Amino acid sequence: MASTHSHPGEQAAQDPIRLLAIRDTPLTVDEVFRAVGEDAAGGTALFVGTVRNHDGGADVDTLGYSSHPTAEAELRRVAEKVVADYPVRALAAVHRVGDLAVGDLAVVVAVSCPHRGEAFEACRKLIDDLKHEVPIWKHQKFSDGTEEWVGV
Repeated sequence: MASTHSHPGEQAAQDPIRLLAIRDTPLTVDEVFRAVGEDAAGGTALFVGTVRNHDGGADVDTLGYSSHPTAEAELRRVAEKVVADYPVRALAAVHRVGDLAVGDLAVVVAVSCPHRGEAFEACRKLIDDLKHEVPIWKHQKFSDGTEEWVGV
């Protein structure tokens, strides 16, 4: 879906992958949004995933994310595929690991493209592929004392 550039201003000046990280510190929307600022982009789409208080009909008290040592390399592979398939001018993705509480930010991704439709599509592809392909696992603890692993 990548397009040809008919105007010099449409070309990105640098590597479009601006920020990729898996970290155990709190995430911020501002950091990710700033990372995808690009003069050649007319549309920026941002997705924020938060810890919700329920899953599958059960109340969630806390959860923890853990990742495989290859997770950042897999995140880069996913990001490179999105950049290859869409006219991405800037891309950023960060995912949290460790113990999180309800309301905490778990993942923040953003993509800037020349037009809004492309930005929406590329951002959706980025978060969907991140969730399906990057080895990050969620361990949920429920109010009734039960727990489960997701993505293992």
